[in-house]
Amino acid sequence: MLGRYYPGQTCSAAGALELVGERWSLLILRDALFRGHTRFSDFERSLGIAPNILTKRLESFVADGLMVLGAPPGEAREYRLTEKGRSLKSIIVALNDWGDRWLQPGPIDYVHAGCGGVIKQTFACECCAKDVALDEIGVRRRNV
Repeated sequence: MLGRYYPGQTCSAAGALELVGERWSLLILRDALFRGHTRFSDFERSLGIAPNILTKRLESFVADGLMVLGAPPGEAREYRLTEKGRSLKSIIVALNDWGDRWLQPGPIDYVHAGCGGVIKQTFACECCAKDVALDEIGVRRRNV
């Protein structure tokens, strides 16, 4: 695993990688987001991940506010996603779409719960509301 900090990197992507950039992190989050896993044993069984690594990842998710830890009295501890954790859903979908296109199509589609249609991620301009192609995306400094 790389170091936790990226000195000299001031972009938000570097900050996000500090939280979820380890190889197991997004798979744990995928299982929480789309398979409804909340218990240690669910993640361990689904992923085949070593318990010490899983413990470390889940503890870091709680510390970083991606999950909260709780359980009804007398039951196994549960790791529940916070809004911050749930908002990573689009990242998982984007990685899956990229893998389907450039590696090998996987066994699932992400679908709209309302009608069952396959979802498609797009970029839209907040100014003119037009869809934006990837080669039309640029960058500029924010006025802070």
